[in-house]
Amino acid sequence: MTLRVSDQQSTWPGPLAGLRVIDLTRVLAGPFCTQSLGDLGAEVLKIEPPDRGDETRHFPPFIAGESHYFLGINRNKKSLVIDLQQPKGAEILRQLVAEADILVENYRPGVMDRLGLGYDVLAEINPRLIYCAISGFGLSGPLRDKPSFDIVTQALSGALSINGERGHMPVKLGIPLGDMVGGVFGPMAILAALHERHATGRGRLIDISLHDGLIGMLGYFVQLAFATGEDPGPMGSSHPNIVPYGSFPASDGSIIIAVLSESFWGKLCDALERPDLATDPRYATPTGRRDHRDAVDAEIAAITRTRTVAEWEERLAKFDVPHAPVFGISAALSHPQAEAREMVVTAEHAAIGAMRLAGRPVKFPGSPQRPVTAPPVMGQHTAEVLRDLLGYGDAEIDVLRRDGVIDRVKPK
Repeated sequence: MTLRVSDQQSTWPGPLAGLRVIDLTRVLAGPFCTQSLGDLGAEVLKIEPPDRGDETRHFPPFIAGESHYFLGINRNKKSLVIDLQQPKGAEILRQLVAEADILVENYRPGVMDRLGLGYDVLAEINPRLIYCAISGFGLSGPLRDKPSFDIVTQALSGALSINGERGHMPVKLGIPLGDMVGGVFGPMAILAALHERHATGRGRLIDISLHDGLIGMLGYFVQLAFATGEDPGPMGSSHPNIVPYGSFPASDGSIIIAVLSESFWGKLCDALERPDLATDPRYATPTGRRDHRDAVDAEIAAITRTRTVAEWEERLAKFDVPHAPVFGISAALSHPQAEAREMVVTAEHAAIGAMRLAGRPVKFPGSPQRPVTAPPVMGQHTAEVLRDLLGYGDAEIDVLRRDGVIDRVKPK
């Protein structure tokens, strides 16, 4: 489906409107990937196993019986409960695949093949299918079958080793990037395969390894290790080669100061009312400041702790020095910038009612997208999809429900 500019009304679904995604994911890496596709306008059919559904539906705390965790990564989706281990359930999936563009799964390698629903089988049904497999270590390599979670990926990729305070044990990143990286590279690969499909008419298998992805996000740290022959260590909020850069104490909290380029060093010295620091030969170059890191940081900290965060915000802004207060999550979400960018939205949830959610991070100026839809309750759309998409009658749906093929939901 192609939308012309003249068709893009206030209810424009997004650039992926008309594409259908079969979502066989759970927990974090896969759901974050499919949520991004839903944000962009694709129709996402989340297929959950009977009784418990996505494991994260049972992670406390709960809001009206719904898990905060599930709510955080499953907006803009429909939920179907189908038992894929039953022949009739597997047949429903095959019928859905015939009408789909994309399938995303994040089981361990081999699980889908054992169900008789692997890529080779489904590509025979729909040669245009783009099949994205997300797993901890990918479809090959000695760790292929090893279970993996965020902290495992962070440790094995090297990312954990550079996080934490200088001189202390490394700690994991607060954001579970070891999982969420699947939601960064998964959609990227899927969109590339969609572009390729325009030329070839065929889909393809995509192999996303969370381990690969987090190594790919090490960025300049890889070259730093190659260039120096040494492993970078934890730096806290500091930068390995740029000084000053990090968190400094104020009288009532802390303030981030980031002198990322040379032009800001003189401006910072003026803001601190210490122009002598700019002319001190020890600190005259980036290399000099790096080599005298502790002295530079101590000089700045002695000054910053004499004023409040708000006072430093005003003064550093006046001198055009990159800075930021260190917000908690609530303060960050209520900041005027987040509000202006609609990064907190309200949606109607089937069990909770009106609820706040994170907004879409991707914007399309001039083409307002349809409102965000709340994450679904378990099995909310099973009958609707079978009836409207596959043409099942009410009697057939009742039989499937009676036989436990669909909608087998345990009460909470």
